[in-house]
Amino acid sequence: MALRPKPPSPGSPSPSNGAGGNVAEFSVSELSSQIKRMIEGSFEHVRVRGELGRVVIAASGHVYLDLKDDRASLSGVIWKGQAARLRIKPEQGLEIIATGRLTTFPGQSKYQIVIESLEPAGAGALMALFEERKKKLAAEGLFDESRKKPLPFLPRTIGVVTSPSGAVIRDILHRLRDRFPVHVLVWPSLVQGEKAPQQIIDGIEGFNRLSPNGSVPRPDVLIVARGGGSLEDLWGFNDEALARAVAASTIPLISAVGHETDTTLIDYVADKRAPTPSAAAEMAVPVRTEILSELNRKNQRLVSLAGRQFDHASMRLTAATRGLGKADRLLETPTQQLDRAEQDLKRGRAHLLQRRQNQLSALRLTPNALTREMARQAQSLESLTSRAQKSFNRLWQDKRNRLEHASALLKSYSYKNILERGFALVLDEKAQPIRKAAAAPDGADAIVRFIDGDRAIHFKSQGAPTKKKRKSPKKNVAPKQESLF
Repeated sequence: MALRPKPPSPGSPSPSNGAGGNVAEFSVSELSSQIKRMIEGSFEHVRVRGELGRVVIAASGHVYLDLKDDRASLSGVIWKGQAARLRIKPEQGLEIIATGRLTTFPGQSKYQIVIESLEPAGAGALMALFEERKKKLAAEGLFDESRKKPLPFLPRTIGVVTSPSGAVIRDILHRLRDRFPVHVLVWPSLVQGEKAPQQIIDGIEGFNRLSPNGSVPRPDVLIVARGGGSLEDLWGFNDEALARAVAASTIPLISAVGHETDTTLIDYVADKRAPTPSAAAEMAVPVRTEILSELNRKNQRLVSLAGRQFDHASMRLTAATRGLGKADRLLETPTQQLDRAEQDLKRGRAHLLQRRQNQLSALRLTPNALTREMARQAQSLESLTSRAQKSFNRLWQDKRNRLEHASALLKSYSYKNILERGFALVLDEKAQPIRKAAAAPDGADAIVRFIDGDRAIHFKSQGAPTKKKRKSPKKNVAPKQESLF
């Protein structure tokens, strides 16, 4: 494009005169405008490959950056509206291919590229940046197993950070319903694009800020999930700020991004990594039917153990009562004596009544005399009844005291009382007591029963003790005198 000279103004020197000769004259603005039109006309659509240097996001939302290689640098700008639609977030050190148009910025006499789209310069560039971040976070200890938190066995509430409209959340909810239905809170978030990392960070930090006793229950475990995709689609989960937010979560977190072969940065810092979102749901809760089966098995074992203990106690009680007489036999004699006393009382009362009747028939039966006689007989009968009751109570108490005495005597004769005083019981292999040393030959095995348990022993010969030589008393030595005071 040719530059058109400015026509000379009146009174100005002729182009042919003066120091400039025939050189055209431009104002600064005119020259800048001419250059701008020439560059924009020649480079209306370009693709430039280079490494991102300086990246600045202005308060207005516009992004200013530098594209460079080993010999040159090119300034670039991404307007706010276009920056929100980028597939990847521009970061320093990332090798990219920028598509846009060249223009100039007259204010600083420089040219720049107005970027319309960014794409990584091959997967190798993203993987190099991924490895660089991975080494940095590993050096800080964010991947250490010692700092990772265990998942709760049975969470009451699960928080999920994912897209609310995708198939991922439906798969997670379906798997949770099949295994163990729990309360689920969903924090809606983008899972792709430049804004995705910050929205996922907001979800993780938002769940962590919930109060355990608040109106919205605080989750016991978090799941960050997204379906599969290309390296560029999953690049938001390699964001360094997001990885640090995952590591800082006080709630145990499961990373479930992509498919089994996909690996992102948050997989290394999460407390658990699930190969798929459905697998994350399986990690979060156990199988309800398996828990019920295990509870039934343990309940049956508990019932069986209680039954065995009851049978054992019953056998011990039966063995302990063998030395005592049966209760009905102990009461046979007192019962017979009581029945006999009752019969004697009845016969005595009948005899007394008959005698009184004979006496009354001999007397004149006046109403007053009959009343006095009946009162006297009633008093006599009450006295006899009281004496019979006292006699029965004394007999019963005597038999009860004899029974308690026999029970105490049986207890005192038990060998366990002797064991409590520090003695032990020696039993042979058939659990029979060994009372004499002759019953324990060399090489025999036995059991020593203490108060708190049994120990096995083995008999062996004991050498005859050596006799000490008796010292002869010294002659002519006076015995030592000891004072009593």
